[in-house]
Amino acid sequence: MSFSNLFRRKSTTTILKQGGDGEEHSGLHKVLTVRDLTFFGIAAIIGGGTFSAIGNACFSGGPGVVILYVICAIACGFTAMCYAEFASRVPVSGSAYTYAYVSFGEIFAWIIGWALIMEYSIGNIYIAFSWSGYFTNLLETFSIHLPEWLTINYQSAHSAFLENKAGEGFSAWQNAPMIGSLKVIFDMPAVVINLLITYLVYRGTKESKNISNIMVMIKLVIIVLVIIVGAFYIDIDNWTPFMPNGFKGVMGGVSAVFFAYIGFDAVSTLAEESKNPQRDLPRGMIYSLVICTVVYIILALIITGMVSYTLLGVSDPLAEIFALKGVKWMLFIVSIAAVVAMTSVMLVFQMGQPRIWMTMSRDGLMPKKFANIHPKYKTPGFATIVTGLVVGVPIFFTDENFVLDFTSIGTLFAFVLVCGGVLMLSPQSEAEIAERQTKGKFKIPYINSKFIFPVIVVGSAALIYYLFPTFFTETFDFSGDKMATNITMVIFFILCIVMAVISFLKNLSLIPLLGLISCCYLLTGMAVSNWKWFGVWLLIGLVFYFCYGYKNSKLNAKK
Repeated sequence: MSFSNLFRRKSTTTILKQGGDGEEHSGLHKVLTVRDLTFFGIAAIIGGGTFSAIGNACFSGGPGVVILYVICAIACGFTAMCYAEFASRVPVSGSAYTYAYVSFGEIFAWIIGWALIMEYSIGNIYIAFSWSGYFTNLLETFSIHLPEWLTINYQSAHSAFLENKAGEGFSAWQNAPMIGSLKVIFDMPAVVINLLITYLVYRGTKESKNISNIMVMIKLVIIVLVIIVGAFYIDIDNWTPFMPNGFKGVMGGVSAVFFAYIGFDAVSTLAEESKNPQRDLPRGMIYSLVICTVVYIILALIITGMVSYTLLGVSDPLAEIFALKGVKWMLFIVSIAAVVAMTSVMLVFQMGQPRIWMTMSRDGLMPKKFANIHPKYKTPGFATIVTGLVVGVPIFFTDENFVLDFTSIGTLFAFVLVCGGVLMLSPQSEAEIAERQTKGKFKIPYINSKFIFPVIVVGSAALIYYLFPTFFTETFDFSGDKMATNITMVIFFILCIVMAVISFLKNLSLIPLLGLISCCYLLTGMAVSNWKWFGVWLLIGLVFYFCYGYKNSKLNAKK
């Protein structure tokens, strides 16, 4: 095995041919416009983060969590521009996987492709659980009651029994039927919605597009209604204290908040089904990100203004605030909005994963079967079915909290490599740049970071020291349980210094550099357990790569 082969790169020309712009036409239907892509982005972003994860974020950070939403939005904004730059240059399916293959090489492409399974497939497990909770509540309004052992996952029920905690989980464990010595406990609504979404995505992009657009319009109308009604119940005293648990409390919600943003990059997986991907993909990603950021910040202010942040550590915060205020008619509307919103999220994520596997299969890194296009529906049929299984099977034995943390760290890692990949792209000639501008293709504005970034680093350090005099002392304290958390922050400081030096010497572009640094900063908020599980997942992926992908890669010189 040659070490250099691990970093072999694919040329843009080859990728474009495989993606449908050349001889090796992909066979996918090109039906999506900029409006469709924007709606797909909104469909993916406004869902679990709005109707579920926002509660945990507010519980951790209080009203000050809006600061974290702004930080995440800035990080995602820079990252979206990097995705847009790649989408303009390399308009094919594969998202960050394809972009890493062009800039970093094969081993990093594989790592990103493996990490994106966490974002799309495993992320959908969390959405399925949240969808089930709201759907069950909706059924209750029609006096339809499902037994507890069909509305909760096995792990949560078992934990509730061990803790002797009264409620749905304990009741499910006590009343569940038995098959031999095994209790029959599973979240039936979560399983059913996964089956329906898999079938819809299998049938075709056009059908998925039409349903997604309708769902986006419905949930945006209802969210506006939630904001308008909620504004009349705001008590400004609930916004004090603004950061009850300090800035660490705000950062403690990073997994929940960042989970709210991970959907925008799913738009880039639809490149080969876009009519004009080099123009419309960047616009779709950026438009959807801006719209959703405004919605998130307003919602966070509304719910923390309506009730105390201490009451928001629940899985259905929007329903909870109206229940506490006695606005019963809004419970029904919120439940409908949540069911619609989360269905649209699952739809987009379930479309994204098969297309990444399809692209990896073309490159020889996954079995050939994953690249098969259904002759009638023009979708990656086999990969879609496998995605449905990857989402569906773990629903029977995992729980939502584990999935939430697991998903966020993988997505951030992908974002870091996309921003870094833009920094490594070869500069285009003036003619190529002029051609992109003439055709309306996106290009990141070049801002020389030679002096700006070092000034930002030094200025930020001085400001932190002025506002929080003990911050650096506490950060370099490696005693006790602080060690693991502080090590990640120290590594971040070292990265900032190194990148400041490189930016001075190499005149790096400022926007992707800021995207890289801001995403790395968000990674410092991840718990030690997140890093451990991510490491295990990464190790499994590398084993698969060296056993199969490395030998079967189409870039393998021996083939």
